[in-house]
Amino acid sequence: MAVVFDRTNGLQKVDTHYCPGCTHGIIHRLVAEVLEELDVLGNAIGVVPVGCSVLAYNYFNCDTQEASHGRAPAVATGVKRTNPDKIVFTYQGDGDLASIGTAEIVHAAARGEKITTIFVNNTTYGMTGGQMAPTTLVGQKATTAQNGRNPETQGYPIRVSELLATLTGAVFVERVAVDSPANVRKAKKAIKRAFEVQQAGKGFGIVEVLSTCPTNWGLTPVDALQWLRDNMMPYYPVQNFRDDLKNEEVK
Repeated sequence: MAVVFDRTNGLQKVDTHYCPGCTHGIIHRLVAEVLEELDVLGNAIGVVPVGCSVLAYNYFNCDTQEASHGRAPAVATGVKRTNPDKIVFTYQGDGDLASIGTAEIVHAAARGEKITTIFVNNTTYGMTGGQMAPTTLVGQKATTAQNGRNPETQGYPIRVSELLATLTGAVFVERVAVDSPANVRKAKKAIKRAFEVQQAGKGFGIVEVLSTCPTNWGLTPVDALQWLRDNMMPYYPVQNFRDDLKNEEVK
């Protein structure tokens, strides 16, 4: 019988700890598939900090380094500079990257560090109980914003991709979503492009992935996907913001 769909060698054969309906698993698979297809699994080093993906070193079938909360870009910078022949990537959530790690990601991009960042945006601190994150939407409720985010006292959600796209060192910036099969395919294409840019030694690349958190949102997995479409996508448009090499072959 012909095999039409199989487990990628980019992931370990273990169960993940993620909540039912969480789309981290989809994003993990996309990254793993890309690393396998580019034939760089044995040459890749992932850096994962504190957050929902804190145990990702158990899942990716490549070398993986743990980092302190928010510090993955700094750790990845050191790893890449001392191992320039390796494919180095960070896998970070919004509470990590856009809060305590804001300076790290901004300056890594400004320096044009030749690393790839996978940024998972689900508008909440998922691992620690649903506190308001830098990406929590206006009016969205959180354990630390019981009446919903109020911009007068809590500011506005940060659009990370738009921010980083203004920096010269960031050569590839794209926002994608994993709410539908069509968007999952587009997400994989963007992730692959970001890694190809690194392979070509061109500069910093980031793919922001709009993801769901059914548990902390208090929704079913299906309703969470619709909530993402109805509420996140209008504020966080899915699009390419920067591709300095769009007219070049980077393989």
